[in-house]
Amino acid sequence: MDTGFKLETARLTIRDWEPETDADQASKIYGDSAVTQWLSDRHPAKTPAEVRDRLQHYCDRFYTHNNGTGVWAVVEKATGQAIGSILLVQLPDSQGDLTQNFEIGWHFCPASWGQGFATEAARAIVNYGFEQLGLDILYAVTLPDNHPSIKVMQRLGMTPLGITQHYHGGTALELFKLERSPQH
Repeated sequence: MDTGFKLETARLTIRDWEPETDADQASKIYGDSAVTQWLSDRHPAKTPAEVRDRLQHYCDRFYTHNNGTGVWAVVEKATGQAIGSILLVQLPDSQGDLTQNFEIGWHFCPASWGQGFATEAARAIVNYGFEQLGLDILYAVTLPDNHPSIKVMQRLGMTPLGITQHYHGGTALELFKLERSPQH
């Protein structure tokens, strides 16, 4: 089921999640309520099996779509540790059905916050979405109080579009948009 996805930046490797071997490191992300409070599934994973199941769900879901999108592990090269997830997926509408709009997002363990990792990984995925997948517009959404995520969106040059309830089950979210520039 390995799609062999891999991107590299100066400090990071972005690759497929490997649920069996990555579960311990991923528990620092998906087992922490400081992270999951911002996700649509706000409940932290309580056991290694729950973390493995979450990672396997990500792998299965995007392998099935086979459209180049996914949720990938972000590994810090200096430590070899998975410190986050980066995603490029079709946005689900308020009913949970996939739209034709593509979302970029990120989930990082608290120990890695404030070091520019989310922005670095997101820039790589933006370039991938525009250059490899040929997308013209990328969106990002977050809960209105998630100021660190909003700052990443701003650093990416995304345009704020205000509050929307059109996505992710109708939750009120800040919506941002980034259009492909002529140099992509």
